[in-house]
Amino acid sequence: MNKFKYLKFGTCSWKYDSWKGIIYPETDKLNYLKEYSKHFKTVEIDQWFWSLFGEKIKLPSHKDVVEYNSSVPEDFKFTIKVPNSITLTHHYRKSKKDELKPNPFFLSVELYKEFLDSISPMHSKIGMNMLQFEYLNKQKMSSQIEFLSRLKSFIQNIPGNIPIAIELRNPNYLNEIYFDFINEMNVFDVLLQGYYMPPIWDVYSKFRDKINGKVVIRLHGPNREEIENASDGKWDKIIFQRDDELKNIVKILKDLESRKIDTYVNVNNHYEGSAPLTIQRIQNLLMST
Repeated sequence: MNKFKYLKFGTCSWKYDSWKGIIYPETDKLNYLKEYSKHFKTVEIDQWFWSLFGEKIKLPSHKDVVEYNSSVPEDFKFTIKVPNSITLTHHYRKSKKDELKPNPFFLSVELYKEFLDSISPMHSKIGMNMLQFEYLNKQKMSSQIEFLSRLKSFIQNIPGNIPIAIELRNPNYLNEIYFDFINEMNVFDVLLQGYYMPPIWDVYSKFRDKINGKVVIRLHGPNREEIENASDGKWDKIIFQRDDELKNIVKILKDLESRKIDTYVNVNNHYEGSAPLTIQRIQNLLMST
């Protein structure tokens, strides 16, 4: 993979016992992240996303940040899902009948600064902070224009030392207005495969010339429950082969490499059944085609 200078492969999280024999040795006492970093140069941290608990906010612990930072080499890069206390417009509801309760921390500049401060020991190793937004219906956001207006105000007022990527769950938001916006704001796109979003090769084909500088490709399967039932919690084999999808993804990756665009490929176990094995399949295709 040395010839692919701009492609960085990693997984969504890393602590899975079922990866023993794939990338981890068969031992009980193990620093998973340190061992992981011998195989991959980037990883997605998603555990800090879950941060909004009623009126309480939970930010990363100093102990975890220091441990993660010291477990990886200097050239390693983290992609981090920003806490959902910042990206949720409203609190989660137990039932659709429950009243929507606004999240007072939505796109809070001050909370984002607190988050940055909490992860300061690893700043030099952060490749991207990702703002993941859920599907926004009319009850949560009146329009794309309102959304981008609020997002613009947020981006203009936060520190700019760490790159920002935006992940949308509204297919209709993936349009010229959005891609012009991210270029104007000097932020980047997350191409998400799964969660009812259009195939990333269709999005890339349509907006290729507007995807510049950096991009994150996140590979998730279409049905989380189905693959969890099929895997029985073990992520050590390919369950659903997505050969045709991988061929299209490889075409995108080769084009991004030729354009010298820094690309983070974050693969979830839920995509095919084992993220490390999916990465291996993609890399083999890259080398053979």
